[in-house]
Amino acid sequence: MRRHAIWAMGLAAVLGWQVSWAAQPPRHEESKSPPGVKVLKDLAYVPDGHERHKLDLYLPEKAAEHPLPLVVWIHGGGWEAGSKEGCPAVPLVDKGYAAASINYRLSQHARFPAQIEDCKAAIRWLRAHAKEYNLDPQHVGVWGASAGGHLVALLGVTGGVKELEGDEGNLDQSSRVQAVVDWFGPTDFATVGAGLSNPHSPVSKLIGGPPQENKEKAAKASPVTYVGKDAAPTLIMHGDKDNLVPIGQSEELAAALKKAGAEVVFQVVKGNGHGGPDFLNPENRKLILDFFDKHLRGKR
Repeated sequence: MRRHAIWAMGLAAVLGWQVSWAAQPPRHEESKSPPGVKVLKDLAYVPDGHERHKLDLYLPEKAAEHPLPLVVWIHGGGWEAGSKEGCPAVPLVDKGYAAASINYRLSQHARFPAQIEDCKAAIRWLRAHAKEYNLDPQHVGVWGASAGGHLVALLGVTGGVKELEGDEGNLDQSSRVQAVVDWFGPTDFATVGAGLSNPHSPVSKLIGGPPQENKEKAAKASPVTYVGKDAAPTLIMHGDKDNLVPIGQSEELAAALKKAGAEVVFQVVKGNGHGGPDFLNPENRKLILDFFDKHLRGKR
C-alpha cells in the first residue's frame, strides 16, 4: 500500500506538468522522504552553475552491499516549466535501485542544446560521484515524460555525439545511458504538428523559431536524427488519445530504432491522453520495472 501511494504521488507530479517551478534555496542535507528512503536535496551537478543545475538523489536508508543501478527522472513542462519535485522513480529504491531527479535550464534561460547538455552533465556528475553514493556507473537508466521524454530519448541515441556534450564538468565521464523509458516525448520536430510548431509554441521557444523555418535547428534537437544501432534499449509509452504530442511521434521513433537494429518496446496506453492514470497502473508499473531489471540488473 505504501509503495502504491508513492507511485500515485509521482504520477500526480507527472500529470501536473504545466505547473511552474520556483527556485529553491540550496538544501544539501537529507530531508523528509518515504520510509526506508533517504533523499539528498539540491546537489549541484555543475559547480557555480545556474540555479537550475541541481539534482535530488534518493538512496536506501540501509546501505546496500553492492553498488546500486541508477534511474534518473527528467521532468516535463514544455521545456519552459516543471521541476524535479515529485519523482515517480522513487519507488524503485525499494526494488534495489538508486533514483535521481534533475532540474535543467528552461527555454527562457537558454535555447537548445542547453537542456540536453545539462542532462548529460548530470549523468556525468553522477558517474563521477558513484563511489561516494554507492552507485553502479555501468548501469544508468533514464525516464522522462513529455519534454522529459524528448530529453531521455535524446540521451538514448546521442551517447557518442560530442557536439551535444557541452563543457559543464566531469568530461572524463561518459553521458551514455543503458536504458530509456520515454513517455510521450516529441521525437521529430519536422513532423510534430501545428500545435507544437507555431511561432509561440514550446518547440519554437526551445530552438529559437518555428521548426519549418529553422530546419537545421529542428533536426539537431530531434532524437530521430541520431538513431543508430548503438542506441540504448528503449521502452516507449504513449496514450492513443494524446492531443498534445501526436502518437505518431512515438511510432516514428520506434520504427527508426527497430530499423536500425536497436532494441525497442512500444506500449500504447489505450484510452489515455498526454499522461493519464493507466501509465502507472499495476501492469505498466511491472512493465517499467521489468524493463529496468533486464537492462540495468541483468534479470531476464
